[in-house]
Amino acid sequence: MDPLAVRSRDHALALDAADPLRHFRDQFHFPVHPGKEGGKVIYFTGNSLGLQPKGVRAAVEQELSDWSQFGVEGHFKAKHPWYSYHERFSESLARIVCAQPSEVVAMNGLTVNLHLLMVSFYRPQGRRVKVLTEQRPFPSDTYAIASQIAFHGGDPEHDLVEMRPRSGEHTLRTADILSRIADLRDELALVLFGGVNFYTGQLFNMQAITEAAHRAGAMAGFDLAHAAGNVPLALHDWGVDMACWCSYKYLNSGPGGVAGAFVHERHHGPEVPRFAGWWGHDKVERFAMGSEFKPMASAEAWQLSNAPVLLMAPHRASLDLFDQAGMEALIVKGRSLSSFLWHTLEAVSASSGVGLEIITPSAPEERGCQLSVVVEGRGKEVHERLAAEGVVLDWREPNVLRLAPVPLYNSFEDIWRFGELLNGILAKV
Repeated sequence: MDPLAVRSRDHALALDAADPLRHFRDQFHFPVHPGKEGGKVIYFTGNSLGLQPKGVRAAVEQELSDWSQFGVEGHFKAKHPWYSYHERFSESLARIVCAQPSEVVAMNGLTVNLHLLMVSFYRPQGRRVKVLTEQRPFPSDTYAIASQIAFHGGDPEHDLVEMRPRSGEHTLRTADILSRIADLRDELALVLFGGVNFYTGQLFNMQAITEAAHRAGAMAGFDLAHAAGNVPLALHDWGVDMACWCSYKYLNSGPGGVAGAFVHERHHGPEVPRFAGWWGHDKVERFAMGSEFKPMASAEAWQLSNAPVLLMAPHRASLDLFDQAGMEALIVKGRSLSSFLWHTLEAVSASSGVGLEIITPSAPEERGCQLSVVVEGRGKEVHERLAAEGVVLDWREPNVLRLAPVPLYNSFEDIWRFGELLNGILAKV
């Protein structure tokens, strides 16, 4: 891309005018920067907390109204009956992760779901005790994996195997991951990676990792916190055993929003060990109140409790927008925004003379919306100055700025404005 073009506001506006998803921006509330005369912030942290869809308030108020009107009878008389409320998510979530509706369920929080799934899919036996993951997944994943290993009587120092990039590189090579899986072979119980690494923004080849894990006789699972609603997924066709994700990042469902889980249909039988709860019991017999657990023949069997309706209402409001936009169109725009941001950073670096090292893979098929950037020893100062100018982005220790333009609500003009601000700041630091 011509560096002069990305520095042109007219070019950015032309890209926005041609964007078939541009009207979705109006469906979100943008924070207002107090020092900018009521101006909206430039929001690049959808990889941490998505913006609030405007439909959320009405969605929550509907459930509050039904609660006040019906009381307990709202489980069956509410506009969206609470008893089956979680079932309203299956079709939408299945489209986002490309699964069968019976393979997905909205429930709990991300790490809770990770633990529940590891009960079923991390079952160390004999020599097969190790879990393979990337060196720096989100810390909660490391805590969960290590505690599961210890719970089974293992030693996390020995049984948790973390892959590190080659010397001088920031991201993992797929060939190295596949080679490590093959090397571990009969020692390996579970391969558990993030779909997209939270720090570098690298999108892993989940299909190849899954196939390699299965060849080694291990299970394959993924934390999709930074992948769901962001990158192409095909969990069913790839044969992934299990996956989980949060909904408050790219899925815009609010702080602490209800999470999701995927269990491949081949594991839906009653022989799979799992923790049991009332809402995982066969719904046809649920109110018989029997003492013997009879699991649902779907991912719903991993549910423990009834749906947190007030927490789920914002999730439904956001998923309605995903249904309207379609994942294919969102992925196309997301890649365009990411590429435009990449070229903008290159142009600003050339113009300012300040080195900006993008540690996210350059190939569009190896990343999602997020770009992670190292600024030559000045990252923290640059982050603070951008924040003062109304740019909301992430700082991650020790030296990375994370920027994630999201296709549902970010524009090419947002990126152009960011580039102008960044260029001016780099000229002064």
